[in-house]
Amino acid sequence: MGLLCTCTSLTLHAQDASLPDSTDLRHREMEEVTVTARALEKDVILPQTLKGVELERLNALSVADALRYFSGIQLKDYGGVGGIKTINVRSMGSQHTAVYYNGVQLGNAQNGQVDLGRFSLDNMEEIQLYNGQKSDIMQSAREFGAAGNVYLTTRKPYFRQGEKIHVRGRMRFGSFALANPNVGIDIKLTDGLALTMDAEYVYSDGKYNFRYRRVLPNGETAYDTTAVRQNGDIQAVRAELGLHHYYRTTGFWRLHAYNYWSNRGVPGAIVNNVWRNGERLQDRNTFVQAQWQDKWWNRWSTRLLLKYANDYTHYLNYDDKLLPSDNEYLQQEVYLSLTNQVQLTKWWDVSLAYDYQLNTLRKDEHIISTTDERFTRHSHWLSAATALSAKDYLRIQASVLMTAVDNGKGLAVSGERPKVTPGVFVSLRPLAFSQSPFANLSLNAFYKQSYRYPTFNDLYYTDLGNANLRPELARQHSVGVDYEIKNEKLKIKNGVGFDLLLSASYYYNKVTDKIIAYPKGQQFRWTMLNLGEVKIRGVDAKADLSLQLPLRFVVRSRLNYTYQTAIDVTNPGDTYYGHQIPYIPWHSGSAVAGLEWQSRRGDSYGLNYSFIYVGERYCQQENTVYNYVQPWYTHDLSVYGEWKVESRKTASLKVESSQPVWLKANLEINNLLGQDYEVIQNYPMPKTNVRCTLAVKY
Repeated sequence: MGLLCTCTSLTLHAQDASLPDSTDLRHREMEEVTVTARALEKDVILPQTLKGVELERLNALSVADALRYFSGIQLKDYGGVGGIKTINVRSMGSQHTAVYYNGVQLGNAQNGQVDLGRFSLDNMEEIQLYNGQKSDIMQSAREFGAAGNVYLTTRKPYFRQGEKIHVRGRMRFGSFALANPNVGIDIKLTDGLALTMDAEYVYSDGKYNFRYRRVLPNGETAYDTTAVRQNGDIQAVRAELGLHHYYRTTGFWRLHAYNYWSNRGVPGAIVNNVWRNGERLQDRNTFVQAQWQDKWWNRWSTRLLLKYANDYTHYLNYDDKLLPSDNEYLQQEVYLSLTNQVQLTKWWDVSLAYDYQLNTLRKDEHIISTTDERFTRHSHWLSAATALSAKDYLRIQASVLMTAVDNGKGLAVSGERPKVTPGVFVSLRPLAFSQSPFANLSLNAFYKQSYRYPTFNDLYYTDLGNANLRPELARQHSVGVDYEIKNEKLKIKNGVGFDLLLSASYYYNKVTDKIIAYPKGQQFRWTMLNLGEVKIRGVDAKADLSLQLPLRFVVRSRLNYTYQTAIDVTNPGDTYYGHQIPYIPWHSGSAVAGLEWQSRRGDSYGLNYSFIYVGERYCQQENTVYNYVQPWYTHDLSVYGEWKVESRKTASLKVESSQPVWLKANLEINNLLGQDYEVIQNYPMPKTNVRCTLAVKY
């Protein structure tokens, strides 16, 4: 286990000297960004949220790592810094989960997968997960079509009076030769107009020790050895540029450009005494998107979204033990969305939205052939939605979405009739106007249909696709309860108080012609099949507690638990009828706890602990001892300190500021007990590993 702890971070804030004491400003800013849930009356279905310093407390490097702490999520992780990471919400499949980056969906018509490992938390302001759909009818049409939505919001520029520029810098080192520098700049160009830039570089050799042990059904040990993970290296560069403009009090527009480049090894599965694979993967993901929104006559709102994306993938396999491959894939996407919302009365809103998307895919295949395949898809979404509210105790949201897809060239889905899918969401606060302690108790329920076509890979690639795949249709049913207490003061000296949020929901999902994808020997290739019909039942429960104690101590905790069954009920004659589908655990959960202390002068110290558990599951359709995958759990620990140091060198930086210098040191220890485990069968995960950070800001 490697350990390097020389890390540096720098933040510059230009600030007017006439502002009040900077410690008070800092305290108010932290309290503002650590809120983890919106007020219940604002959401029909309460989302799961991580934001601000709460994201910083987690032992997480990427967005995928942070999403592990949400209930109802299964994460596919192939190990290491560079391992591909995708999510599955309530066993619906990753293609039923839409991921939005600053309000615009991230797409991949080739395989429907979004690798969340390439999105860093260093530039992330908020992560939200909505089951069903967002509690706002002012959204694009395609947002009504997903079974679950993940919203990633990058850091917005914030300037106090007199500030013109913020500069952030970060250097992180850790195990597996990890080196991760990051730099960000916010520039105030004019009142209401700001420019943001953020860039980072990631390097890791991906080498970590693991234990490979297999026990036969008769109890005999087939393998038991220790090895070093090979070909898991990664080099990646991410650069982002944003332009934000707010005018009047109702309108704004944003431009955002994103570019990601990576060159990584694909370590492959550990099977048949094969410890090293020769697969390589190069990616370049680029997109430019624009958003404009304004409000007219205090009743009519309009939003326009535009996006162009260009994604290149080069998959190379020179391993003589596998089929040689040298394939290049080029995807292009053009997206347009127009939404209009009208407030008919104080309690009734309606919206109408239309989205169009053009996807093209070109595949060049070398070595084994010289084919050049091209595919085109035109997608249209048209939605109508309404929202009604009876003051604070009843909220209803209903929508209907028409989806039409044309692949051209007479391919499988071309000419398919448009599909109409409805959704209805209800939230009730029966004691909203009483003096009862349960006035903030909220009951909610929803029914929704979601529909998706197979991806290009699903349908047309002969070595991994299935041209006979049928589109999926999912029906979601959910009922839940939320209870919130905010700023409750206990009758104890020194102002002890707490915030509490409790949430639980039961769901039943039925998926017809469910498409299942799982690795086929090589990580970049998949086996695709229809399961016919899958029934999913589950319970999600969560609890968030923030407790203010005497002597300036604060305790924060977060608990999540999920129970679910996802069984194949296609054909009673199948040997796997009634069996749990691959990689879905019956039990999973997480716990996060943190203790923080702040001195009178503003110095603070913190200790954070997190625990993740994933129960037993199976890696194939048949739930037999041969396909059994053991439960796994990890303990993670981090400790930090932050100190205020008066600055005497501010003038030399030509910055007018009375703000002091803040130093912060952070140490993370992941998989504290060094457990051997696998998220995906035959893809061993790292044992104990460490990351260090030293931060400076002023």
